[in-house]
Amino acid sequence: MKTTSWPGIVLALSAAMLWGTTGTSQHFAGAHLSSVWIGALRLVIAAGFFALLVAVTERKPPPRVREAGLWRRQLLAGVAIALYNLAFFAGVRLAGVAVGTTIAIGSGPLFAGALQALVTRRPPVALWWLGTALAIAGGAAIALGSGGGGARVDVSGLLLCLGAGLSYAVYTLTAKALSQHASPARASLWVFATAALIALPAAWAIVPSGVGDLVAAGWRSWLVVAWLGIVATGVSYLLFSSALRFVSAATGVALALAEPLTAFTLAVLVLGEPLRASGVAGIVLILAGLALVIRSERPQ
Repeated sequence: MKTTSWPGIVLALSAAMLWGTTGTSQHFAGAHLSSVWIGALRLVIAAGFFALLVAVTERKPPPRVREAGLWRRQLLAGVAIALYNLAFFAGVRLAGVAVGTTIAIGSGPLFAGALQALVTRRPPVALWWLGTALAIAGGAAIALGSGGGGARVDVSGLLLCLGAGLSYAVYTLTAKALSQHASPARASLWVFATAALIALPAAWAIVPSGVGDLVAAGWRSWLVVAWLGIVATGVSYLLFSSALRFVSAATGVALALAEPLTAFTLAVLVLGEPLRASGVAGIVLILAGLALVIRSERPQ
């Protein structure tokens, strides 16, 4: 493994840990806001976070998005993030939290590995595939061991969750290309501003009553939304975009499999969920898988 990969590995794992707080955070939001509106609002808040960050930290003029086809990549990454949010929340609602989350998060690295091989002609090495498979199995053990294995499977929900995994893989490969032309903050601003412009009208169309829910939501709900937008989305994607400067897109997505590990730990420590044997086995598999993925990050 090349030494220069370590910053990217640490940044990607840190981003995954912040993503893992999403489920526990939404637990405290109450029932006033629909998941679709929470997903849209966190994109809007994240875009505002990146806009403020760019205004404060960057003085030189930005690169013109017309150069090097940047506007196409910006649009593609923004659409991918918007579709990920919409498909993930809708898919989880239909397929169930355990099964839906397992499919969405677990399929992302597989799509990323396949797309990387197709687009860059650099397929991940065998050790990467083995580590990714172990981490996916660990995430499945945690999720399905939490009581999601006996419910009837909704095919449309599974397809939506697969679409979410594919959308996330597309975003990651495109974001890595954008990171070569702009700072992580500016590249993320382009992407999340585009995603917010797509997600807000979509949320209005899917849940028109959401505007009234925004008014009825209490301060605790808004604190949760602020956390999700600023920290669990803004800061985390800033870390992840920075990580893509040091590691491959496929490795970045695979390292994001640390997310269910964080989510499970918080569920046990904060929400009081029981520590089952399947959860312990899942933790071991995820840690072993991540270790192999990290080991597979070799000089190109």
